[in-house]
Amino acid sequence: MAVFSQNRDALRQQYHDVWQKMQSAQILTALEQMIADVITLHPEYHSLLSSPIQSGQEYFVENGQTNPYLHMGLHIAVHEQLSINRPAGIVQAYQQLSAKTGDEHTTEHLMVDCLAEQLWLAQQQQQPPSETAYLRSVQRLSEK
Repeated sequence: MAVFSQNRDALRQQYHDVWQKMQSAQILTALEQMIADVITLHPEYHSLLSSPIQSGQEYFVENGQTNPYLHMGLHIAVHEQLSINRPAGIVQAYQQLSAKTGDEHTTEHLMVDCLAEQLWLAQQQQQPPSETAYLRSVQRLSEK
């Protein structure tokens, strides 16, 4: 199972496969467990994951839609960042923000928003995302 792929439907299928394994209490790999942890935190997506994947499904922010796969993927990215403290200082920023919010999932959602913004900016500017700008945006949240 690869977390990175150019095949959107294959990536989305991973979430469905993990959900099915969770439902049948199968043993999960470390990566699958990370995905399962994120799925567990998002009961609003459970019915989606119980249905067959809809190939080519698009989600448009302009129409008030959230892409559940992107959302869960950004959570996984945050978990990976925290596991290796990259960008350097992200764990401390996370801890400070968690102390302020009092809820780890709320903290992750705030970080996901910062990460999504930095990815969008990088795409618009056709440059790699700025780890420094991302870290600063997370740090600013705990200062407010």
